[in-house]
Amino acid sequence: MNIQPRISYGSQFAILLGLLGITLLVGSIAMIFICAAILHVDVMIVPTVLLKPEHASLAQWANTLFALFTFFIPTIITASIATKKPFAYTNFNTKVNGKQIIIVIILVVFGMILSGALGSLTEKIPLSPNLLKKAKALEDTYDEAVAAMVTLKSFKDYLIALLVIALAPAIFEETLFRGGLQKILTGWTKNVWVSVIITAAFFSLVHFSYFGFLSRFALGMLLGFIFYYSGNIWLNILLHFLNNAAAVTQLYILVRSGKPIDKAMDDNLPGIGNNTFLLFGITIIVIAFIVAIFKWLKHESQKVNPTATEILLVKSNNPFAE
Repeated sequence: MNIQPRISYGSQFAILLGLLGITLLVGSIAMIFICAAILHVDVMIVPTVLLKPEHASLAQWANTLFALFTFFIPTIITASIATKKPFAYTNFNTKVNGKQIIIVIILVVFGMILSGALGSLTEKIPLSPNLLKKAKALEDTYDEAVAAMVTLKSFKDYLIALLVIALAPAIFEETLFRGGLQKILTGWTKNVWVSVIITAAFFSLVHFSYFGFLSRFALGMLLGFIFYYSGNIWLNILLHFLNNAAAVTQLYILVRSGKPIDKAMDDNLPGIGNNTFLLFGITIIVIAFIVAIFKWLKHESQKVNPTATEILLVKSNNPFAE
C-alpha cells in the first residue's frame, strides 16, 4: 500500500537531516557521559577505554543504543510527521513470499562475490604515499572499533555479535537509508537511479573506509533496488543481516581456530584472483547475473505488492524495465 505524505519530500528531507544532526550530537554526548559513569572514568578518555577488550560488552550495547537513537528514531519521527502511519510509510510490510526470500539469499551470495572483486580492485588503485597512509589509518580505526565490540571466545559471544553487529545495524541502517533517505529522494526526484546511487554513496561513506567503499557502495545499490522493487524493508534487513552475519561467522571460525581477533579481521573471504582483467571480468559477469535476478525479484514482488513502485517512478526511469 502506497501512502501519500502530507508534507513535501523536500520538507521531509530537511526534517530528517535536522533530526540526524540533533540526535548525532545529543547521542554522542549522552553515550560518553553514561559510559563514563558506568566505568568511573573521565569523559575525555571514554573512547579510548571502550576499545579495551574487557569493556567489549559495554561497547556493544553502547553502539547499539547509539545506532537506535541516531538512525532509527529520526527516521520514524520524520515519517510520523509526514504521515499517520510511519511504519507503513517506511515500508515495514508483512507481505512476503518464499521466492522473494530465496532471491535475497541468492543475491547475498552474488553480492559477496561482487564485494570481493571490488575490494581487490580498490586495492589496485594507485594512491600517493600520503593518501595511502590516511586510507590505512581510516581502515585501522574502523577495524579497531569493530574488534573492541567482539571477543568471539565462546558460542555465546558469537550469538551476541550476531545481535549487535549483524542484526541491529541491519534494522537501524536500513530504516534510515532505505526507509528514510531513499524513499524521500525517490519521491522528490522521481528517479530511482538518482535516489539509489546517492543513498548507496552515503551508506558507504558513513563507514569511513576507503578500501571498503566500493564494496559497501555495491551493497547499497543491491539494497536500494531490493527496497524499490519489493516495497518491503524486511527483505533489505534480511540481506543486510545475512551479509553481516557471514562476516561475523568468518571471524568466529578464524578466532576459534586460534587466530587473534585483530589478525582474523585481516583475513578476507577466499581469494578470487589478483589479475586486474580477471577481476573486471568477474565483476561484469556477476553484475549481469544480478540484473537477471532483479528481473526475477521484480516479477515475484509484483505478485505480493503490485503497487509498490507506482507513485515513486515513471516508466521511463525504470531500471531493468521490460
